[in-house]
Amino acid sequence: METPRLLFIGLVWPEPQSSAAGTRSLQLLSLFAAKGYAITVASAAQNRDFSIDWAAYPYTFHPIAVNDTAFDEWVKTLQPEVVIFDRFVTEEQFGWRVREQCPQAFTLLDSQDLHFLRAARQQAVKKQVPLSRSLLLSDSAKRELASFYRCDWVLVISAFEYEWLQNEWQFPAAQLVYLPLFGEKGTSIPDFTSRADFVFMGNFMHDPNTDAVLLLKEVLWPKIRRQLPHAQLRIYGAYTSERIQQGHQPAQGFLCLGRAPEALATIASAKVMLAPLRFGAGIKGKLLEAMQMGTPTVTTSIGAEGMHHDGLWNGVITDDWDVFVQAAVHLYTNALAWTSAQEQGFALLQQQFSAALHTDRFWSRWDSVQAQLEQHRQANVVGQLLNHHTLQSTRYLSKWISEKNKT
Repeated sequence: METPRLLFIGLVWPEPQSSAAGTRSLQLLSLFAAKGYAITVASAAQNRDFSIDWAAYPYTFHPIAVNDTAFDEWVKTLQPEVVIFDRFVTEEQFGWRVREQCPQAFTLLDSQDLHFLRAARQQAVKKQVPLSRSLLLSDSAKRELASFYRCDWVLVISAFEYEWLQNEWQFPAAQLVYLPLFGEKGTSIPDFTSRADFVFMGNFMHDPNTDAVLLLKEVLWPKIRRQLPHAQLRIYGAYTSERIQQGHQPAQGFLCLGRAPEALATIASAKVMLAPLRFGAGIKGKLLEAMQMGTPTVTTSIGAEGMHHDGLWNGVITDDWDVFVQAAVHLYTNALAWTSAQEQGFALLQQQFSAALHTDRFWSRWDSVQAQLEQHRQANVVGQLLNHHTLQSTRYLSKWISEKNKT
């Protein structure tokens, strides 16, 4: 039997040490590799110093370019049975080419998070107005939702977004697959007395993280520090901006330390993680890693969205900043409360983020859809319309750019 082929088209080359997005991509690839797929990873992004070591993975890595007809011949020769688009932008750029050259390929779009939801929430915070339909229904939303419809499956990482897309946007459940980040309890968990400091971690190319650190610096940390004058808050993150670095003030216990050498070990060394996220989407890798390493967290409803379950959370969820401050101090100083929060996090991992649980569900549904693929595609009338009409403009614009680039 011929080995099945999978093509993963990345928005960037995976960087698991920089963000949860990189971890997510590698988990997806491992999922299919375990089923015997030969995997090719392609991206039009420039390779970064912190992307994965290609030699350490049994995959083929192939640089590609946007608006390049060479992609057409290459993918036609490859003839993958499965194509995964990493976020909707890559589907916009390469989806029509894949469908033209490999019409039978099963297409999956890994949303990572709902970009239009995150952007609308950011605008609401910036304008200090409630989140509204007018903010949500942006041009970006139309592009993203259209991209979803064009694919056979859309993978969503958040339980909230899985329900929200169906309830608020009437997106068909047959095309949605809930597949969160996987997380397991760490093997070496320091106890309460072995830890020190608060911690925040996040990629600073991601606006919600920058906003959260500025909020900590200007509003929350001074209040916490007054009650805990010897405590420190360690800020770690990839691609730290000058604005974040300028906040480094050791005398106030506010330490901006750049990229963490080892994320899980760094989180495990801290007593409490602080994550005052005012906007965002998806699920937060930092909070999942905190659960894995037994580090209680204080976060917001946005931070915990799609992650807490049946009242379980490894700490405190609040949008009241005074409550946030008191919860941080209480968890930092009370060993019983700290241990209880840690145990809830471990229980939540087992119930919601077990790789075995979601892997079994994924392949069961996969087998069902593959057995009736033609019916599955025929039911997606909106997707067929969009592939027939909307992509014509994308295709001819791309062809025009390709010709223009030759001159």
